[in-house]
Amino acid sequence: MKSFSRLLSYAKPFGRFWPVYLLLSILSVIFGIANYALVDPLLTLLFNPENIETGVPRPEFSIAPQYFLDLFKYYLSEFMSQSGMLKGLLFVCFILVAASFLSNLTRYISQKMLVNLRTRTMRNVREDLFNKIIKLDVGYFNSKRKGEMLSSISNDVTEVQNSVASGFHILLKEPILVIGFLIMLFITSPKLTLLTLVTLPLSAVAIGKISRSLKRGAKSTQSLMALIMSGFEEAISGARIIKAFNAQKYVKHNFDVLNNAHMDASRKMFSRQEVASPLSEFLGITIAVLVLFYGGVLQLRGDLNMGLTEFIVYIAYYWRVLEPAKAISSAYAAIQRGLVSADRLYAILDVEEKITDCEKPLPLRKFERDIEFRNVYFKYSDLSDYVLKDISFKIDSGKMIALVGPSGAGKSTIADLLPRFYDVEEGGIFLDGHNIREYRKSDLISQMGIVTQEAILFNDTVYNNIKFGMDNVTEEDVIRAAKIANAHDFIMAMENGYQTNIGDRGAKLSGGQRQRLSIARAVLKNPPILILDEATSALDTESERLVQDALTKLMKSRTSLVIAHRLSTIQHADQIIVIQAGKIVERGTHNELLEAKGMYSHLCELQAFD
Repeated sequence: MKSFSRLLSYAKPFGRFWPVYLLLSILSVIFGIANYALVDPLLTLLFNPENIETGVPRPEFSIAPQYFLDLFKYYLSEFMSQSGMLKGLLFVCFILVAASFLSNLTRYISQKMLVNLRTRTMRNVREDLFNKIIKLDVGYFNSKRKGEMLSSISNDVTEVQNSVASGFHILLKEPILVIGFLIMLFITSPKLTLLTLVTLPLSAVAIGKISRSLKRGAKSTQSLMALIMSGFEEAISGARIIKAFNAQKYVKHNFDVLNNAHMDASRKMFSRQEVASPLSEFLGITIAVLVLFYGGVLQLRGDLNMGLTEFIVYIAYYWRVLEPAKAISSAYAAIQRGLVSADRLYAILDVEEKITDCEKPLPLRKFERDIEFRNVYFKYSDLSDYVLKDISFKIDSGKMIALVGPSGAGKSTIADLLPRFYDVEEGGIFLDGHNIREYRKSDLISQMGIVTQEAILFNDTVYNNIKFGMDNVTEEDVIRAAKIANAHDFIMAMENGYQTNIGDRGAKLSGGQRQRLSIARAVLKNPPILILDEATSALDTESERLVQDALTKLMKSRTSLVIAHRLSTIQHADQIIVIQAGKIVERGTHNELLEAKGMYSHLCELQAFD
């Protein structure tokens, strides 16, 4: 119940929905009852017109349903006495059509309100999900499949909105229908209705068991759907590698296994779901037969006190009780599936944010003096080993520090700790004498520009990719940044210049062009601190020359932390730090480290210098 009430909270404010929805539901029930109540006088007029009383007195006002029926009979009697039998029939038909129209009109308006409720819920859930995702630390995404998250954003959100809509049915509309028609059943024949109330719970128990099994099936199918979405995502993002290694048969086999498993689980779940309605109808007919049999017994004894037309109306009321009862069972099944989806969404929404601001963050308007790593230790999880051990160094303002070492040594991890993509386990990182945890995260990031080996671009125009996340930027500023990054010429050679769409992740650009756009973005931000993580390692010689020239312009008069794969690019660093197995093993200038004949010298010998 707690999970469901949390789902309903996404439809707030309820004040805009439930009072009017409740009123419309009540009116729909009233007009629906009128539809069936009018069957009695209509049949009487057609087959037993002599039973229509004339000259009946006007009934005294009462809130009981019988008053409204007697009032109708009074007006019918008056109308027939003045206008004749045919016009009396016309009067009954007109009232019947009017009641049907009003019943369906109120139902339509209430359903339209329910559409607003569902779409509002869908929007609010996705908004919360997106806000949560952009706040989560980088480490969370390293342990999750993108396909699972995409499945939650699409399939689970749809199930949740259906669940909320079904919940409104169960809480408001359908119970009113059941209560309204049960009242009419009691008024018509209390004895028959007591039998109905005794037998209906049997149907509810059977449907309840099916609904519980649906929840178990929903868990299985939705988990498998998440894996299928992951398979699609990997097939799309890895299309080039799949073709390069002729691995279509391999990935197809893996996908087919998941797809067939999902088909089997879905078949079982939908089979249980589909049996609910026929079973409900069968049990309803069985109960109706019992009611007919019992009614027949009472009629034979002379205890029924009902005419044929009244008995027909009674059976019609009974079927109208069954319809919302079946709807409640179907809605309950939808809620069960929705709760499974809700649990998957809560698994994302309830993730604790590990990287948070302190209670009273210090202001950080401008970086001025230095950055210092003091005895830093770090590991990615409690179960893993330390990947950084006792890392200590200082970067003075305006200086360039380079990190080198074999792959997996921990260089990129050091770079990720500075903007607080992760937090250190022991020790601390200090900026201008204060631990970076004392600053607001947004203020800390605002002082930094980051260019990585993989240029992160978006499916948008060149212009929007360069000014990404920055306000109050003019076109002249963007062009100036592109020129500094050696990107202006190739941008102008494109079909629409700066307004050209570059495709998913910049797929329409070469590696060097993508990297220069990333550098242009960093230039436009104009940060005092630069983090360059192997920004040229994946480029050809010509692209590397252009990018390196752009980086040289970018680093001018800035504090830089550079991770270098090609050692020729960091010969002029103020200090080079050599990392091996998470520890600092050497530090010094290029010439000092060459003379030391250690790891750095060995790495240089393995590379050809320009």
